Amino acid sequence: MTENPFFSPSSLPFQLPPFAEIRDDHYEPAFERGMAEQIAEVQAILVAPEPATFANTIEALERSGRILKRVSAVFFGLSSSDKTPFIAELEERIAPRLSAHGDRIRLDSDLYERIRAVSERVAAGEEQLDAEAVYLVDRYLTSYTLSGAGLGDADKATLREVNQRLSTLTTRFDTDLLDDTNALAVHVADVSELDGLGADAIATAAANATSRGLEGYLITLVLPTGHPYLASLTNRALRERIMTASQSRAARDNDADNRPVVLEIARLRASRAELLGFRSHAAAVTAAQTAGTPEAVDALLRRLAAPAAANARAEAAVLQEQIDATETDSTLASWDWAFYTEKVRAARFDVDTSAMRPYFDAERVLRDGVFFAATSLYGIRFEERFDLAAYNGEARVFEVTEDDGTPIGLYLLDLYTRDSKHGGAWMNSFVSQSRLLGTPRVVTNNLNVPRPAPGTPTLLTLDEVTTLFHEFGHALHGLFATVTYPRFAGTSVFRDFVEFPSQVNEMWMLWPEVLANYAKHFDTGEPMPQEMVDRLIASRAFNEGFRTSEYLAAALLDQAWHGLSSAEAEAVTDVAEFERAALERVGLADRAVPTRYSSTYFSHVFAGGYDAGYYSYIWSEVLDADTVRWFEENGGMTRANGDRFRRHVLGIGGSRDPLEAYREFRGRDADIAPLLERRGLTES
Repeated sequence: MTENPFFSPSSLPFQLPPFAEIRDDHYEPAFERGMAEQIAEVQAILVAPEPATFANTIEALERSGRILKRVSAVFFGLSSSDKTPFIAELEERIAPRLSAHGDRIRLDSDLYERIRAVSERVAAGEEQLDAEAVYLVDRYLTSYTLSGAGLGDADKATLREVNQRLSTLTTRFDTDLLDDTNALAVHVADVSELDGLGADAIATAAANATSRGLEGYLITLVLPTGHPYLASLTNRALRERIMTASQSRAARDNDADNRPVVLEIARLRASRAELLGFRSHAAAVTAAQTAGTPEAVDALLRRLAAPAAANARAEAAVLQEQIDATETDSTLASWDWAFYTEKVRAARFDVDTSAMRPYFDAERVLRDGVFFAATSLYGIRFEERFDLAAYNGEARVFEVTEDDGTPIGLYLLDLYTRDSKHGGAWMNSFVSQSRLLGTPRVVTNNLNVPRPAPGTPTLLTLDEVTTLFHEFGHALHGLFATVTYPRFAGTSVFRDFVEFPSQVNEMWMLWPEVLANYAKHFDTGEPMPQEMVDRLIASRAFNEGFRTSEYLAAALLDQAWHGLSSAEAEAVTDVAEFERAALERVGLADRAVPTRYSSTYFSHVFAGGYDAGYYSYIWSEVLDADTVRWFEENGGMTRANGDRFRRHVLGIGGSRDPLEAYREFRGRDADIAPLLERRGLTES
């Protein structure tokens, strides 16, 4: 199969994968050749007669596996954004083989000894390396040690079995969730039940139904527990149906039941941690993160949980007052929260977030908001490349250059929801920059915005605008990181640091000069009234108790599952009961404030690589809030400030210790006070 497009680098600009040429039957041969090629490359390292050096061991490892990297980037990118039945079937078969392949390399005792020997040479001053190379040696030794490279043969055999089984289970979790999410979409027969939704949302629901051969309207589910329509629908029974469907995902007695999958994943991760010498999976994970220990994570989360819960209870009392004033014999429930929050927001602050949608035309938000902010801060330019095809007809391609025309890379945007796409929003890379390999940058953002009716504009919600700015922060990280070694490319940083740049980028959404540039009525072109903006800013602290509580509930649930010892994990037999008890222990078991993700659809931690790491968002937000304060104190949106942030944070990828880099940027460690103020937790 010499024509297989994965066998050599793409000849397209920036090595954009030639999606139009890629066929289903290209993937498996590319995976097979890629794995075989990398094993041969590793064997060449091991049989080299010369003593281990940085060049013949570490750098050689960095050069290995190029075919495998190319096919994996495309295949797993499409697995999340455009999963066909073929991709789903192949993923189930290929995942355990890839796990075994990775273990064959990471658990090779001879290779581990060569890495140790290089580390000793560096420590003894026998290798003349730059700072990035020295740091690379340290990261290799640490990651191989934590992966179990130092274990005995019997333990390694057990570890391989566990890793392969886990790869199968996490793939199954993901597939089950996608299948049941599609199956539980809420069918509505009568348009009168959709009272409160805008015409575009109703048209989207009608199109959803038509696409599945149904009469009426279909409300598809999003990844978090809540749904955007809950804030608008006046029909309480329909709100309850949506919430019930959301919370039922992959937790029903059918083929997509993730409850046994969750239990087995938790047990296997706990037993693997014990094999590696850790009390729990959380201990094993945090050992390689900036947090260091589960205790440090727990201390932060619990510090915030009690005041957040208290604020949520106070908010609930206000919402109940609103209910009592408008309805009879109704008690606040989870499906009421968003609806009455908007009513209270309108009454107290005269803010109607639905009235903002006409000012958030997606094209303007993208070009005159997201891109404008990036140009103002970093001087970069964007040009849409209609001559380059993405993996799906809905995805767009933009070329990104420096102010002087120097190429940076390609940015792909896949905005709309579809049944083949996972819920939520994310960034990934199809090509990652490396001086060593001479590779450029191709990054993509995925969102799940409902497609409007033909001929009508895409009007975003306030949350969707925030999400686009957030995910573009990840994209900037991937586009700006300039490193020598592939291991440090793009967003390849500590997991509890990776959300920091994206969260910082959210600040520009409401920055006056940015907002004034993009928030214009889609029909009249009139700017969003300043009084509307002022009222929104004044109301932002309202509902922070709910938002913080639902997030912390999910983060602490993640820690509860992954803080179990092997014996404790074996004793858990009921997923729902474990979840209830875990949330009760931290004071967050409030039925009106459900956890952002329940266990059976908590894709981040049971399939998405955030296991024992969902705390990362709030951990990173300490840095984010402190950085926003720095921008505010130093002149805001200026090229000088943008260049400093790019130089110390975005531009270094994973090539330095992130907290050291932050100290250089900020001049000190991060202060938690700005986060507490932002979340309304200072008085509590």
